[in-house]
Amino acid sequence: MVTVWDTVWLPMAAALTPAHVADNQHAPVLLATLPEEVSAVLGDQHDHDPALAALVEGHGRLLVTTKRAPYPHTDDGVKVRRIFHQLRSHAIEHFNGQFKAIFGCLGHVPTRGLRQTRRFALGAVLLYQLTLWHHALLGRDLRVGLKPFLLAA
Repeated sequence: MVTVWDTVWLPMAAALTPAHVADNQHAPVLLATLPEEVSAVLGDQHDHDPALAALVEGHGRLLVTTKRAPYPHTDDGVKVRRIFHQLRSHAIEHFNGQFKAIFGCLGHVPTRGLRQTRRFALGAVLLYQLTLWHHALLGRDLRVGLKPFLLAA
């Protein structure tokens, strides 16, 4: 999933792939949909991939990922990467937790098979986006009351 941050972490692109498909292999498809205003892409350790970095940099963006190397890291970018990684980890984990709690998928999803699970997960992403949009239009806090709102619908 690709999210952007403003007042809330908002999913901008999403795909559900089989477990054997690495994120860095599927990332080009999702990154191609990002608005031009996106200047930095924060990734995890498995996104530290030369081909992905070249693609991101080819669009005039900066790819910031943790690196595979023994600790402590001592290169020039370590402090910046540490800050971005903490921000990304904190925000993404909070988003994932909220999203999974709202849609009841803290354990197994209520579907079987890749096609049905894709429909469920991507439908949930769309519904989440529409709910945030609705809350934003009404000037509501985008982090409060999403689950009761959806349950009442």
